[in-house]
Amino acid sequence: MVVPGTLNDISTSLAVPVATAGQLMTAGALLMCLGAPLLAAVVAGWDRRQLLALSMAWYALLHLACALAPSFAWLLPLRVLALVPPAVFTPQAAACVGLLVPGAQRGRAITFIFVGWSLASVLGMPLAAWVGGTLGWRWAFGLVAVVSLLSAAWVWRAMPQGVRPPALSAQDWQATFRSRALMTTCLVTVLYAAGQFVLFSYFAPYFKQKLDSGPTALSLYFLSFGVFGLLGNVLMTRYIDRLGVHRSVMIAVGLMALSLAAYPLGTTPWLAALVTVPWALGCFSSNSAQQARLVGIAPPLAAASVALNSSAMYAGQAIGAAVGGWLIARDAMDWLHWAGLAGLLAAMVASALATRFARRAT
Repeated sequence: MVVPGTLNDISTSLAVPVATAGQLMTAGALLMCLGAPLLAAVVAGWDRRQLLALSMAWYALLHLACALAPSFAWLLPLRVLALVPPAVFTPQAAACVGLLVPGAQRGRAITFIFVGWSLASVLGMPLAAWVGGTLGWRWAFGLVAVVSLLSAAWVWRAMPQGVRPPALSAQDWQATFRSRALMTTCLVTVLYAAGQFVLFSYFAPYFKQKLDSGPTALSLYFLSFGVFGLLGNVLMTRYIDRLGVHRSVMIAVGLMALSLAAYPLGTTPWLAALVTVPWALGCFSSNSAQQARLVGIAPPLAAASVALNSSAMYAGQAIGAAVGGWLIARDAMDWLHWAGLAGLLAAMVASALATRFARRAT
């Protein structure tokens, strides 16, 4: 989440085009896409207290290395290595909490874990945008390193010892890949993540080129996005068990599609923030609902399906960032939101199919 807000300064400081700097998101997301399911198998027997705390420590050290990178050629591989921990942490956190609560509370517990994504938006994106725009992107990356180190200590203190979800067998992975409901649900994640990140990845250059806005306006925009993103996740946590996971996902994706359809109306930073409110409400809550949806479809396969969903999220981010960079390189900044809208509409169609397959499976 630190890269979108610092993209302009990275581009200027390291003397690379914005589309090239955007490869930091594409390459990192590809690593997480491939790493989430593979690392889920590698760390299957690890104590989750050690695993989650060490993941955050790795994240801290590699972001410190990123902050010291002398050139883009160094920054790109360091950033990719820095994103190994999210490939581990995100799915394992969701899988762990699903095992620590009764089944009736599982949906709420999993969505609560992903309130962290919203907090990253509320605090991390505007702070990174402001720090990057005033002090430089290296300070923003360094701040991530410091906070991540504190997080590692906090996780070590809070997480109980001896939490080891059962290791997945080859049969479990086969069952996951053969489930039309699970795989179509993961496809939904790919599509809506790609749809969002076509534009989300390039908010900083979009604001600079289209709205003639600097780091302060961008920071306030990210703050607004984050506040409503947090609100959306809180509302999802509260109402998901009442609405049902399938309906909750459709509502969240529909809200995001509404914002992208109306995005041309955001002709000033304040209007852009207003138009983005539905998107923010659905952005992080949709991922929370998707995780709960997968766990609910097949609880014994949760570790595999949640890891694949994380992989799907990062695959979508990589696709979206790559498509956005391709459009920007061709001076088609005005097409970013239309390409994103296409992805979200496709996600809604896929979500309806996933619901049908899940009901047939039961």
